[in-house]
Amino acid sequence: MKKKYTFSYLCFRVIRFLVWLFYPKMTVEGQENLPREACIVVGNHTQMNGPICGELYFPGRRKTWCAHQMMYLKEVPAYAFADFWSGKPKWTHPFYRLLSYIIAPIAACVFQNAYTIPVFRDNRLLTTFKQTIAELEAGGSVIVFPECYEPHNHIVYQFQDKFIDLAKLYYKRTGKAVPFVPIYIAPALKKIYIGKPTVFNPAAPMEAERQRIANYLMDAVTEIAVNLPRHRVVPYPNLPKKDYPYNKEEEI
Repeated sequence: MKKKYTFSYLCFRVIRFLVWLFYPKMTVEGQENLPREACIVVGNHTQMNGPICGELYFPGRRKTWCAHQMMYLKEVPAYAFADFWSGKPKWTHPFYRLLSYIIAPIAACVFQNAYTIPVFRDNRLLTTFKQTIAELEAGGSVIVFPECYEPHNHIVYQFQDKFIDLAKLYYKRTGKAVPFVPIYIAPALKKIYIGKPTVFNPAAPMEAERQRIANYLMDAVTEIAVNLPRHRVVPYPNLPKKDYPYNKEEEI
């Protein structure tokens, strides 16, 4: 569907161009692993790098899941401070609270106009699922960054797994088993790596299938990362860069 050329959309296009201009250029490896049909792409969030890479560099038709709070001007400040900067030293909190209000109009403009699907966690969750299923039915990829603040290993934080229920709804609607594709984003290497997919099994119990797919995705992302040249991993939390872990120990 074509975007309407509103003032908000034109501002977004300017911001998008500037990000494309100044953000490091990323290349995509493993495109042969990307299914031709609709799929759900799952990877490490890498703070803001994940959404930027999804918008600018992921191949083909795609939409990225986005916390709905980042789309609404009044909700951005509280969410941005809590999610991005609440772990910073307390003496810096007034600055970051102010910053959260400064970025609010920019964030709302960007995320309302980008290739995004709002993720609601209340009675509007059905809206998220409907938009996601519609995108899959249209043949697009849906990108999800499901990490939470619970550590899993030195590469990824624990994946929330409720999004996997989309596969059951999609199967009921279309009779097709959707593939889940792991990706690893490595800003230090300026690359996005696409791994081999796993396909939803509609005959398996949903709870077991949810756990299997989530574990497969976390293991696949980790395996991609540790097999790459040594580099700093951008973690899900907003940590000081000196605390970023390496993907593997230094070779002696």
